[in-house]
Amino acid sequence: MTTNKIGKYRWTIVALLFFSTTINYMDRQVIGYLKPILSQEFGWTNTDFAFITSCFTACYAGVTIFAGAIIDKIGTKLGLALSLSFWSVMGMLNAFCGSAVSGHALIRSLFGIGEAGNFPASIKTVAEWFPKKERALATGIFNSGANVGAMIAALLVPWIAAKVWFDGAIAGWKMAYIITGAIGLIWLFFWFTLYHTPSKHKKLSKREYDHIHSDDTPESALQDKVKVSWIKLLGYRQTWSFFIGKFLTDGIWWFLLFWLPDYMKKQFGMEGHAIMIPLFTVYGVAIIGSVAGGGFPMVFINKGMETYKARMTAMFLIALLPLVLLSTQYFGDTSIFGGNAYIFALIVICIGAAAHQAWSANIFTTVSDLFPKKAVGSVTGIGGLAGGVGGVLVQLLAGRLTDNFKDHPQTAYLIMFIICALAYLTAWLIMKLLVPKFKPITDL
Repeated sequence: MTTNKIGKYRWTIVALLFFSTTINYMDRQVIGYLKPILSQEFGWTNTDFAFITSCFTACYAGVTIFAGAIIDKIGTKLGLALSLSFWSVMGMLNAFCGSAVSGHALIRSLFGIGEAGNFPASIKTVAEWFPKKERALATGIFNSGANVGAMIAALLVPWIAAKVWFDGAIAGWKMAYIITGAIGLIWLFFWFTLYHTPSKHKKLSKREYDHIHSDDTPESALQDKVKVSWIKLLGYRQTWSFFIGKFLTDGIWWFLLFWLPDYMKKQFGMEGHAIMIPLFTVYGVAIIGSVAGGGFPMVFINKGMETYKARMTAMFLIALLPLVLLSTQYFGDTSIFGGNAYIFALIVICIGAAAHQAWSANIFTTVSDLFPKKAVGSVTGIGGLAGGVGGVLVQLLAGRLTDNFKDHPQTAYLIMFIICALAYLTAWLIMKLLVPKFKPITDL
């Protein structure tokens, strides 16, 4: 059947998730572009900045595990709405923290608590609205919002921060927090208007409803009604496979989000409006990785390969791409490539960023491949905890290295890019060892 014959309202739901993820990452990225301004105004060190972003990441990670379980109980509609409302308000309050590192760390921690619900709710929504073969593509589409949000922040935040607001009554960096935070509240209107679960949605045709549930069996439908403890989930190797995969790779994206502006400044002397286009390009290319990576397993599935095997095959090929990051500092050497060095380094970073998003679209979907729908939010939350812990460690390491190698920042970033390059292949190997063959959970 063609999409038109089946119906396509499920893609409207993906669009809603795309925009919530766009807002999520736009709000998250604001502090990265304000780092030079805030560091100069308040005298923050790189370690101070790393502490603030790590507090956000730690709270994001710590709450994600509970957010997933809560969303499994209260449902995606209310869960995602509460999550976005809270992080939007906290993002706006960041404008009124003053100069103390502790104040910014506190508000960013609360902000992280709010943001923790976005991905568990979104992954659960995809599991509810799509058959297995379409889930990676749907995840790739909504996950590409992470890059769009970063791109919007790259263009919007420096412009807002540089502008004089109300005759100087409100600093530009404060307005950056206020405006980006307020945008999220607009999304709530569309969410409450357009979203309902498939079984309650009046605009969903029976043919599309049947397509969405084409993977369901009487046993799985009965199983989805039984409650599951997330503690019990820790007894499965499938959970630990996702846990390790997220722990080793999520921190790489945190590094690219929060530290690329600092890298462009220290490596190439670029800052302010000068870094807008390079960073816009990185996140723009990453969108291609997210969408293409989400659809990549379908190449193997359409050739008759079992879904999980196709997913892992695609992820292995994707995990090879970040190895190009080993050459970042070579191509970024201005003594060799002169003024064009930043272009060559940018190309390498673009490949790494696209590979991460392709990886992310698929690793999220392994959860819905292996677990019943009722557990998807909880398992995603457990993985979010792992990814957050990994993100904290990566950011603290980046802060420590850039302070210790203050006179030689190229060395600090060389070490960081080596870690980034090897993370994905290492993660894939461990995941394959833990779950060598497709083995869905059927006894929850």
